[in-house]
Amino acid sequence: MKTILLATVFVFAAGAATCAECDDGVCLLPQDGDSAAAVFAPSLAATVDQAPRLDTLAGKTIAVVGGSFMASVTHPEIKRLILEEFPDARVLVLGEIGSAGPYPRPGVVRRQKDEFQARLREEKVDAVISGNGGCGLCTPKEAGSCIAAEMMGIPSVMIAGPGFAKQAKSAARAAGIGKLRVAVYPGAFSAHERETLLDNTRNVLWPQIKEALTSALTDDDVFVPEEAFVSDGLPLVSASEELVEEFLLFTDMDPDSDLGPIPPQMRSVTVRQVAELGAMAGCPAEFMPLLVAVTELMKSGDFRRTLASTHAWTPYCWLNGPVARQLGFDCAQGEISEPKNALLGRFVNLAMLNFGGYRVKENRMGTFGYLMPWTLAEDDAAAYAAGWEPYHVQCGYSPDDSTLSVASAINWGNNLVPSSTDAEKIKDMIAWDAVEKQQMAVGSGMPCTYRTFLITPEVARNLAKRYRSKEELESALVEAAMYPLGERAFANYWGNPGSSFEGRDYPLRMHERKIARIEGARKVPRQPWLAWTGLDEIESVPAMQTGKNVFLVTGDPSRNKELCLPGGGFATKKIELPRAWNELMESRGYGSLESHFLKRAAP
Repeated sequence: MKTILLATVFVFAAGAATCAECDDGVCLLPQDGDSAAAVFAPSLAATVDQAPRLDTLAGKTIAVVGGSFMASVTHPEIKRLILEEFPDARVLVLGEIGSAGPYPRPGVVRRQKDEFQARLREEKVDAVISGNGGCGLCTPKEAGSCIAAEMMGIPSVMIAGPGFAKQAKSAARAAGIGKLRVAVYPGAFSAHERETLLDNTRNVLWPQIKEALTSALTDDDVFVPEEAFVSDGLPLVSASEELVEEFLLFTDMDPDSDLGPIPPQMRSVTVRQVAELGAMAGCPAEFMPLLVAVTELMKSGDFRRTLASTHAWTPYCWLNGPVARQLGFDCAQGEISEPKNALLGRFVNLAMLNFGGYRVKENRMGTFGYLMPWTLAEDDAAAYAAGWEPYHVQCGYSPDDSTLSVASAINWGNNLVPSSTDAEKIKDMIAWDAVEKQQMAVGSGMPCTYRTFLITPEVARNLAKRYRSKEELESALVEAAMYPLGERAFANYWGNPGSSFEGRDYPLRMHERKIARIEGARKVPRQPWLAWTGLDEIESVPAMQTGKNVFLVTGDPSRNKELCLPGGGFATKKIELPRAWNELMESRGYGSLESHFLKRAAP
């Protein structure tokens, strides 16, 4: 007797010629005789041999598990269909066998995956069906159950919406599974009524599932990710050998040393390729230490975890320390639009495309697309003037160290204008801004997301009159930023990012009690912005959490602005400079690094 598991878990080569079309050293096209693959081809993970598919489902043991994107409707129906057609089957469910979660990258141990594989062995599972993939983050997570099974020689099939089938295959290919089969659901799971979901499960999904598990794998199943250089649509500078060698002067690393594998496609990237891509992005050669830092930070799970989402988190970075000042990065009015800031942001975009292997409609699934990445710089001197530490000093670095930090944002440009000099009133306004700007519109997603707060110097000085450190400000904001329970429950019920509750025997009031229990609802004094309610206390849940917030003193010093950027997590790295940095920089007219140290120490 065999077992089937249905599982859901929530060159550019140096020496490229000048373009013959425009003769200006800028080109979007491969050069004469070069195929696109010859222009750029970072190494990909090798694929593994996959086991043959099953001859039949008759007499097998089958596990049906899952919990996202209407799995509460589709999966019981799949279980019923299995038993109806194969009455001698044995059926398992999610609670009996678990799931793998996202398949870990090399060097990472994930207990959930190991426990799942152990259960597959224990139950003698012979096939895995995983679903429902209906978003940019859940799809690779759910594909992890298929990958874990295939690595053990167990056939699998994934269930996904039409826009996520390619992403599921891409996630599997990154782990070495080149022939993942996907049963495609016709539409958006959560937008379909119960009867439509059931009908599509019977007539669309079930035939695909049986075919995927019982027909032999062929060359048509092979997923081939793009390996050629991918442009962002803007002009590119020719990465001549001479220019690339100039970049390599600004690092002591071996040009052939490997910085990878870089998720999500686990491409192996060399220092030379970083130099080549930096040249093509139009960066000056002296950016090389920053480009290496960006590339290495792309491996951080805290940073990259959200970047495939349909909710369109856009990556960005910021700089602290003397190198930012020495290189002339802007931290004042219009900073992200200034040329040097914009060039580093452009490199981030090209690195995501070509180092990480992110492709729109393959593993960058933003429903409406993404902004271009940008670069900020904290005004370290303004932070000290307010009596606060710059961010890198908060992280334990020396004031004279230089760091690069990466994060992602799901909101940009909708800033607050605190029209008061009273620190408490400004704090209340920022708390309200945080409550209003959560991870998803109307606050239907994660209750306490990561946030970066951009605070102009005048506002920082006013806040510092009462809050002597950024940590004190964070504590006050965590206490003040409370979301009324009724609003939070309503948002999560009717705007749930995974599945719809409509049509279930599960009313809003029951969901409100669940939210209250899980998120720690309590009665708190009425928030100042809710004075109109006339209530003295309001049952609320936290909208902020200590340690998930960054405060940067930056932006136009002549304006009173604050901008809350909800998004993904943060990662920071010290910028490693070559031994000859001062000599190289002075030859280019920058002056020494030491001349850009701040004379005032942190208070």
